[in-house]
Amino acid sequence: MALDVESLRSWIGRRETVTDHCDLRRVSDLAATLDLDAAPEPGDPLPPGWHWMFFNPMVRARDLGVDGHPKRGGFLPPVELPRRMWAGGRLSFRAAVPIGSALRRYSEIVNVEHKHGRSGSMVFVVVRHRVFADEVFAIEEEHDIVYREAPALDAPAPPSEAAPGDAQWKRSVTPDPVLLFRYSALTANGHRIHYDRTHATLGEGYPGLVFHGPLTATLLMGFAESIVGRPLSRFSFRNKAPLFDFAPFTIAGAPAADGAVRLWATTPAGALATEASATF
Repeated sequence: MALDVESLRSWIGRRETVTDHCDLRRVSDLAATLDLDAAPEPGDPLPPGWHWMFFNPMVRARDLGVDGHPKRGGFLPPVELPRRMWAGGRLSFRAAVPIGSALRRYSEIVNVEHKHGRSGSMVFVVVRHRVFADEVFAIEEEHDIVYREAPALDAPAPPSEAAPGDAQWKRSVTPDPVLLFRYSALTANGHRIHYDRTHATLGEGYPGLVFHGPLTATLLMGFAESIVGRPLSRFSFRNKAPLFDFAPFTIAGAPAADGAVRLWATTPAGALATEASATF
């Protein structure tokens, strides 16, 4: 597929501002979805990664693509490649986001890059967000979004990378379709690979429903804070291989230099699904 890369790069510098409210009901709903015992209260700090519930547009049905995502264009560049995913990101936590606070997010496209990989043409889009809670600068982050060609349904799976073998802490996660559906609803994520098994398997060639990359990152952030007992300062992650709804997987960690923690998620077959690092 021919891409007008220069036209896509003209999106660099495009900005938008979105407001929302750190609503106790939505926070409580995510706590229930994650099966947590502690009930959040107004004024409590929002756990890391939970801000991804907010600022998500619920577009009109006519403006959705066949995959359930909003159609190309709008704030993000109109990359005409059929697959898109959240490949990773970097977060800096500057202040707490109190439950009940007024939220404002300033976003800017900072890079658009065209590459060729094993699966063909790919476009990487980097978006920088700055989140304010009650006008206090709370979170700065960058999202790495990748658009790519669709592989043939009978194409062999790409080679996997083995997960680290030096975990000091581990936790098993048992996914299920209800968890994926509820998280999709809370984050206004209509992508059908997370809840429509027919589309995920026959339409996109996956063996099951795909576990959300941001949800894996959220679990790793909460895991890191539970290990160290202090709030996160910085967190970065990269999604390497998909996880699915039909088998438990593992999140794990080990100490790194200067009090940091290395983190990762492991597929049931032992491959590296997500790698991450955290500082406190």
